[in-house]
Amino acid sequence: MTRSLFKGNFWSADILSTVGYDSIIQHLNNGRKNCKEFEEFLKERAAVEERYGKDLLSLSRKKPCGQSETNTLKRALEVFKQQVDSVAQCHIQLAQSLREEARKMEEFREKQKLQRKKTELVMDAVHKQKSLQFKKTMDAKKNYEQKCRDKDEAEQAVSRSANLVNPKQQEKLFVKLATSKTAVEDSDKAYMLHISTLDKVREEWQSEHIKACEAFEAQECERINFFRNALWLHVNQLSQQCVTSDEHPSCMRISTPPRRMQSHQERLQGLIWQGEDPSQFLKPHQMILITLWLMTTVCSISNINETRAFSGK
Repeated sequence: MTRSLFKGNFWSADILSTVGYDSIIQHLNNGRKNCKEFEEFLKERAAVEERYGKDLLSLSRKKPCGQSETNTLKRALEVFKQQVDSVAQCHIQLAQSLREEARKMEEFREKQKLQRKKTELVMDAVHKQKSLQFKKTMDAKKNYEQKCRDKDEAEQAVSRSANLVNPKQQEKLFVKLATSKTAVEDSDKAYMLHISTLDKVREEWQSEHIKACEAFEAQECERINFFRNALWLHVNQLSQQCVTSDEHPSCMRISTPPRRMQSHQERLQGLIWQGEDPSQFLKPHQMILITLWLMTTVCSISNINETRAFSGK
């Protein structure tokens, strides 16, 4: 299949028409706009990632989380906060990478803008020259046609004056006819010269138009490849971020295996019961009898102390 090139299209039968060139420029402007939109998207995404990372980092470092825990659960919480900190740092690093990609896209846009500007200046000049020469040619054509009409009128006047007796009037008419013929010849030469110049200008415009089409096509191919690679890189960065974010919870799960948590529970039970067997505890009615006995004993000792104190006086 033959590849369709810019220079093989975008032409017009009208010599003054720039519709083909304008179509190419419009397409390139749309491409530049798309690059600008993607660049702004990267910048805004970077701001979102950075804001999220900083908020997560602040939460991890400033917000307490199980400070009074002990043993394996305490160590698990420490690992948990470390991993949250690492996730926050990953988001901040992703924001920096996105800003770097946005900067590259901006530099690429500006580079292509400068390259296009040179070609556009040349094309604007040849378009202006072509339009100006076409106008001069049309003016020369109108002048030539007017001189031809003047010659025809002079010839008709000479024919009508054939029967005139006054020789001076006839001489004037013949002089006018000769002058009109000379004017026709001069205007014809000027008209043909303008036509020749217009044809040269047209050839120059055609040559510059082909060069511009080749340059614009090369730019567009370069832009598409750069844009596609930038998009591919962005997706890879997001995929890597997802993988990294999934690895940190895995580290958290490894730090809290069931056996360690079971050991922590056993230690906790040891702290509560202090090694005593719950079956050895007193029953409720026994606790009541002991309490009453203690209260009676305390009251008796208190009465004895009061009697001794009174006898001593």
